[in-house]
Amino acid sequence: LLGLIDQYGADTARLFTMFAAPPEQQLEWSGAGVEGASRFLRRLWIYASSQAQVLHNVQTVITGELNTAEKDLRFEVHTILKQANFDYQRRQYNTVVSAAMKMLNVLEPIKLDQDSKISAPVLRECLSILLRVLYPVVPHLTHVLWTDLGYVKTFGPLLDAPWPSVDEAALIQTEITLMLQINGKLRGDIKVPADANKEQIEL
Repeated sequence: LLGLIDQYGADTARLFTMFAAPPEQQLEWSGAGVEGASRFLRRLWIYASSQAQVLHNVQTVITGELNTAEKDLRFEVHTILKQANFDYQRRQYNTVVSAAMKMLNVLEPIKLDQDSKISAPVLRECLSILLRVLYPVVPHLTHVLWTDLGYVKTFGPLLDAPWPSVDEAALIQTEITLMLQINGKLRGDIKVPADANKEQIEL
């Protein structure tokens, strides 16, 4: 383990050991697994750093009506957060790490520019959730990013920041997507109101 820390750093070592197996199981060494953990942290660092200048002075408070893309993003992030909270309670740290990876996959394609459908406050909220979920696993990198992104002004130091709470309102979907299959083959999808009955959907 000391060799792993020397080569990759303590955060990568912590991420790998927590992701590779649940605490009660024996850890199987995997060079590919260590490389994967290192790549994930590099992706997080590059993405968060690329957004730091835009997000640093943005308030996290979300006001006004959200568009569909913002609602979808918050639904995904808060759904993942709800599962991560449950996994922390069960001490299932491998699935906590998996949740953090899912969050980054959702956030990484978002670039705050004039064509972005996501507002800065919404992205700032979601990125703050990712950093707080990952902090117990990867304390050093998340601490630096938390400071660089300006969250200290809003929440205080990461060590003392409140744990992110699930916004149950964000989990309410007004529309759902149904897959269309013909003879067992996927032919497309349609969006319908979440409370639509069978007759309304068939229309």
